[in-house]
Amino acid sequence: MAEIPTVTLNTGQTLPMIGLGTYAGPTEDLQSASKPWILSALQVGYRHIDTAYSYHTEKYVGKAVRESGIPREQLFITTKLPNNHHGCVKESLDMSLKDSGLDYFDLYLMHWPMAFELDAEYPDPVNDGHFKVLDHPDFVETWIEMEELVDTGKVKAIGVSNLSVKTLELLLKTAKVVPAVNQVEIHPLCAQFELQKYCESKGVHVIGYSATGYAPTQNHPEVKKIAEKHNTSPAQVSLSWVISRGITVLPKSTSVDRQRSNLLLPTLDEEDVKTLNTLNQSKHLCEYPGPLTYGWTYEQLGW
Repeated sequence: MAEIPTVTLNTGQTLPMIGLGTYAGPTEDLQSASKPWILSALQVGYRHIDTAYSYHTEKYVGKAVRESGIPREQLFITTKLPNNHHGCVKESLDMSLKDSGLDYFDLYLMHWPMAFELDAEYPDPVNDGHFKVLDHPDFVETWIEMEELVDTGKVKAIGVSNLSVKTLELLLKTAKVVPAVNQVEIHPLCAQFELQKYCESKGVHVIGYSATGYAPTQNHPEVKKIAEKHNTSPAQVSLSWVISRGITVLPKSTSVDRQRSNLLLPTLDEEDVKTLNTLNQSKHLCEYPGPLTYGWTYEQLGW
C-alpha cells in the first residue's frame, strides 16, 4: 500500500493529501452506482473521502465505509453545506449525517459563498438560473452558524470552498474560528498562487479540486512532454505538481487501476515544476453558462 503524504490542519487534525472525490454525476443512476468504486478506493489505500450534500453520494460513502471494515477514526471524511441550506445550517448537517449513517464528519465546508432560496419545488438547484440568490444570510452570517457546529461533536473542523482572497478577507474580519481549509479549483492553467499565499499566511490549508485539469491541461504540449519524460499520464503530472506545492488533491476515479496509480504519483524535478508554473492562465474550468456563476459575477466571487 502506498504511503500517502499528510498535512496537519490548524485544528491539529492529520489530513491525507490525496483524497477521493465522489461527485458521480447528475443522475440518480450514476450516484447509486458510486458505492463500489468508493469501496475499492478504500480497499486500495485511500483514507480521505470528499463528498457533498449536493453530490447525493453521502449515503454511498457511508455504506462503503461500513462495508470496508476500516475503523472510522482512521478515515477523514468531508462533506459540504449546499447553497440553498445557508439558512438552515444545523438542520442540513443533521440531514447529511442521517443520509450517510455516520456519527460525525471530519470536515464540513460551506460549498459556495452565495445563498439560494430554499424552494421545495426545486430542491437541487443547478447553474441554470432557476434559483433565487439571497442577500441574507450572506456567507459571513452563514459562517457564524457554522462556527456553532464545532462544539457539537458532529464535525471535527469547519472550512470553506470557492472563496477568494477578497471573500476570505471579509469572512476573517469577524470570524471567531479560522477556516481549517479552503477548497478551490487548482491546476496548471488555474494556479491560484496569490490565493495559496494568502491562505497559508492565515493558517488555512488549501485543497485543490479539478486538479487533473481535465482536457485543457492534459492536452497542453508542455504537460504531455513532462508526462512522456516520466512515463506517466498528463493527469498524474498535474496532480503531482499540485501536491508539490503543499496542496491536497481529490482525484475522482471509478477505475481501481487509476485509483492505485493516483496514489503513486511521479516526483517532478525542479525544471518540471518551473515549466508548469509558467502555464497559469487563471482559467477556471467551472465556467458556467451565461455571465454568472451560481448567480454571482466573477467580481463578486473575487476571481
